[in-house]
Amino acid sequence: MSKIVILKNTKLLNEQGELFTTNIKIVDGIIAAIAENIASEGEIIDAKGLFVSAGFIDVHVHLREPGLEYKETIQSGSMAAAKGGFTTICPMPNTKPVPDRAERFDDLLNRIKASAVVNIKPYGAITEDSKGEKLNDYKLLKDKGAVAFSDDGVGVQEAGVMYKAMQKIVEVDLPIAAHCEDNSLILGGCIHDGDKAKELGLKGIPSVCESVQIARDILLAEATGAHYHVCHVSSKESVRVIADAKKAGIRVTAEVSPHHLVLTEDDIPNADTNYKMNPPLRAKADQLALIKALEDGVIDCIATDHAPHTDQEKAKGMYDSPFGIVGFETAFPVLFTKFVKTNKWTLKQLTDWMTIKPAEIFKLNSIGKIKIGFAADLTIINLNDEIKVDKNTFISKGKNTPFDGWACYGWPVMTLVNGKVVYKNQQYFN
Repeated sequence: MSKIVILKNTKLLNEQGELFTTNIKIVDGIIAAIAENIASEGEIIDAKGLFVSAGFIDVHVHLREPGLEYKETIQSGSMAAAKGGFTTICPMPNTKPVPDRAERFDDLLNRIKASAVVNIKPYGAITEDSKGEKLNDYKLLKDKGAVAFSDDGVGVQEAGVMYKAMQKIVEVDLPIAAHCEDNSLILGGCIHDGDKAKELGLKGIPSVCESVQIARDILLAEATGAHYHVCHVSSKESVRVIADAKKAGIRVTAEVSPHHLVLTEDDIPNADTNYKMNPPLRAKADQLALIKALEDGVIDCIATDHAPHTDQEKAKGMYDSPFGIVGFETAFPVLFTKFVKTNKWTLKQLTDWMTIKPAEIFKLNSIGKIKIGFAADLTIINLNDEIKVDKNTFISKGKNTPFDGWACYGWPVMTLVNGKVVYKNQQYFN
């Protein structure tokens, strides 16, 4: 017998970006009807006139399991994602061990099946143990379910290795996603090589550390025909290189993280490691270039780069603490408050960058839209209530955020995956 769920009194966006009130009928986890008049049957969920978006898709996250469960687990990470309105997430392979061969990938999939509350589509590694040397079996990993390939956390240093990887990956027609960083240009830095580094007396990481490797990889993508996806773009030079590549017809896509859109080096208070991430927060000119690139389609989507660490690790100071901040539970409220509430972006722009666009780039079929025949992956959002970010309420094991105490609007209050409620805020729904 079919399971029916009726989501009543929803506010959806039409193609013009206007809100309208309707109801959604879900049958066996699939959207079956969207109409003003739907008979009440099965389970009834009253959305109470709140905005309903397609579930957010995050193509760049770190879940830490296996091997680093003290930072995050698949269960805690996926529950945090659900709380943030994300229904599909793509974890990077920088775990211990790296999912770079059949038995390791199978183990990861078994862990996901056992404890995930949202859809998880993992990356396979480009090289064995992500050491940047020996290539993996990409067809095997694709057949197992790899959504793309990356050695995220480190840039592939040898151009020849990246070239050969692209030649092989183009045969399986999946994206190759790169954390772009030339190790010889890090120069012992911990934050951007700019005014704040000088003020704090810290060694800086120059922007060219990122952009020079993007330029290299774009030329390799042109030579091989591979789909090259640039992770967490952070500098104006990187934007320029990507824009030129797109004009030349090279298969390149790119993402930007919320923190690079809303923060700059100027926002770093003293030597607070909750502002230490890789790539680092850069200058105001870089931030403005990123925002414009997203608006113009040079950058294609938003991805959090959710990177949980323990308080103890983050207490080791700017040089010795790990790079990274958490992102699941703050991404939409921070961006909505910063850009939509101030009328810089429309609600449709923001939701498209977090739903339709990543689904298109990574060929994630039947998700990312509220459409008949698509999965009932849905997020109900309260756009009106102002609530302060409180890291102590995070579901994620990681509390490492620069947004603690920020007053934000746009809080997800219920998340459904395949028509099943996986998160609800008890203040809004009993």
